[in-house]
Amino acid sequence: MTHEGIRIEAKQAESQPERTLPRIAITPEKVRVLLTQGTGMEIDWIDGHRSSWSFAWLREACPCATCIDERKSEGRKAGQPKAKPAAVLPMYTAPPKPASAHAVGRYAIQFNWQDGHSGGIYSWEYLRRACQCPECTFDQNETAGALN
Repeated sequence: MTHEGIRIEAKQAESQPERTLPRIAITPEKVRVLLTQGTGMEIDWIDGHRSSWSFAWLREACPCATCIDERKSEGRKAGQPKAKPAAVLPMYTAPPKPASAHAVGRYAIQFNWQDGHSGGIYSWEYLRRACQCPECTFDQNETAGALN
């Protein structure tokens, strides 16, 4: 048996490890999925913080392997929409909305999107780290600026 063609690469050191979030920061007290309104999801966390996301952002931030690979290949961040192709007459596309949502154990939520996609499991930690409130996005920008 030969090992030609097998290449072992050293793992690249990460520039900055993610800070560990305390348990109360990633434990939801109340989760509201606003399907009837079609607007998005809100979470009140045990530590008193409130987060909210639009369904459009959640769909574009799907944490499944397929969506992550697609975003990486297109150079997009989680939640960032795909570039719209230039067209003479743009076609209407309905905004993303889940057909249903359900809990995954005590650690996540999963959406069954109307476009047929349902592979993403949104962990509470993933959602807290991706909080869209002005306070958290300011902290995320400050951290990114410090790393550059």
